Amino acid sequence: MLNYIWMGMLLIGFVIGGLNGRLEEVTQAAFNSSKSAVELSIGLLGILCLWTGLMGVAEKSGLLNKIAYLVSPLIRLLFPQIPKKSPAIGAIVMNMAANFLGLGNAATPLGLKAMNELQKHNTSKETASDSMVMFLILNASAIQLVPATIIALRSSAGSTNPAEVIIPIWVASASAAVTGIIAVKVLGNLKRNR
Repeated sequence: MLNYIWMGMLLIGFVIGGLNGRLEEVTQAAFNSSKSAVELSIGLLGILCLWTGLMGVAEKSGLLNKIAYLVSPLIRLLFPQIPKKSPAIGAIVMNMAANFLGLGNAATPLGLKAMNELQKHNTSKETASDSMVMFLILNASAIQLVPATIIALRSSAGSTNPAEVIIPIWVASASAAVTGIIAVKVLGNLKRNR
């Protein structure tokens, strides 16, 4: 379906560009966007390699198991369907830690690994499990200790105090996380009792 949507958008862009006599600008924008996409992919590849490598080292050294053990009461409360020694717990913990530290792109490969591990415990492969939905909610509403990206954007926009939004961001993201957790638990119970 997405292929049709993208193809439709491209064709509409070319047709409108041709009707306005700006086909050259449309073509140049397509080339520039392609170049940006390749640069972004290569940049993300480096981050992906770094964090999957670090996670591999942490896993083999036993550090991941120790961290997972420390936060296991919280993880068991949020993800009761996951077995105790599942690799999904380590991936979830590392993803949440990367999000908490504001490492942005670093959280992505860890999130993909966690989702892949959660899918292994999913009894209905065509539908997201409660654990997968809970992880998605926590990932989307990730609480960051220092929202570095926002501070950098505000600083580059000329803000005199770019860090003044930290507390409102903590409150907003914590509220979103709590609301999401409650929604997942309530809707999950409704689904099971149906």
